[in-house]
Amino acid sequence: MSLLEKYSAVRAHSVLICSKLQKEDYVVQPVVDVSPPKWHLGHTTWFFETFVLIPHAFAYQPFNPEYNYVFNSYYENIGARVIRTDRGNLSRPTVDDVYHYRKYVDEAMEKYLLSCTPDHEISELLELGLNHEQQHQELLWYDIKYILGHNPLFPPYAPNNIEDNLINTAAGWIDIKEGVYEVGHQGNAFHFDNELNRHKTYIQNFSISSCLVNNAEYLEFVNAGGYQDFNLWHAEAWDWVKTNNITAPLYWYEVNGQWQRYSLSGFETLKPDAPVSHVSYYEAAAFAQWKGMRLPTEFEWEVASSQFEWGKLWEWTESAYLPYPGFSKAAGALGEYNGKFMVNQKVLRGASIATPESHSRSTYRNFFHPNLRWMFSGIRLSK
Repeated sequence: MSLLEKYSAVRAHSVLICSKLQKEDYVVQPVVDVSPPKWHLGHTTWFFETFVLIPHAFAYQPFNPEYNYVFNSYYENIGARVIRTDRGNLSRPTVDDVYHYRKYVDEAMEKYLLSCTPDHEISELLELGLNHEQQHQELLWYDIKYILGHNPLFPPYAPNNIEDNLINTAAGWIDIKEGVYEVGHQGNAFHFDNELNRHKTYIQNFSISSCLVNNAEYLEFVNAGGYQDFNLWHAEAWDWVKTNNITAPLYWYEVNGQWQRYSLSGFETLKPDAPVSHVSYYEAAAFAQWKGMRLPTEFEWEVASSQFEWGKLWEWTESAYLPYPGFSKAAGALGEYNGKFMVNQKVLRGASIATPESHSRSTYRNFFHPNLRWMFSGIRLSK
């Protein structure tokens, strides 16, 4: 597949994800962590305009110079931007304006890619831009579900959707022997800078579950008073539970004594065998404590990952998001991509049903603050 073909396929997939939305759905921002779908479509377009077309395409004219302020996310090197909490206040540009912006940039990108053969540096930049858009495609799924799932009418996204694939594997335990293992990305395939450098790590004997924790198992924790027992929770986590009155995973509702769950298909009875999803690190760690077990470290997870099926949900690990030995940030704006977030976050490994095809690998290091749970996150236990 040529670069242009890959570019066109990735860009079209973002539009496909949004194709079931009404225009009103594009502009909502219920909480700070959720961005309006319209903003995602504009921001991913801004990335190609800002980092590829403006510096490299001859005589390119930006679609609208003010869009740099509107669609810059966190790149301090690129200039001022709308603060994250105000993205939902952007009634303008309109949804139609954003789609016109995408069309304008896509046509310019096509012209650029047909008129030259990008050198190695620009090819790497294009590859980063495509993977960046794929990251936002996954965020689109999170944000669309949160927007619809917090609408008082709980409207479905569509009857057939990615959550149809949220099924579990057979239960069992995998034993890993102690030793020195190598972890981190190797080879020339695309990877993010936080996956480098490959290095050795020592691991003690441990066992890891071959499957994710399911809804039935987690419901036992809920019914046993897990959310009321402070002994199971980190101090910060217990404050989070009390402050936010947390009593179950996100999207769980007890209706007339029966547990139901909001999915992209709408309200449904809780499926006992499906893996529990939309849990925070706080909840994952408390559940593991209740079971007398623990979460794996990210290195244990990577070493064992070839022996179990993964990719349905991002899996919380016990590892803080820190740089690998020898890690260094790139110069300029692109150096802000991962390195500056290496504080106060936990690593999740694997992929999820929302992860685009070809965008997952066993060395991928996802990261979120431990209280967040709007993403497709789950639990795999270790002991």
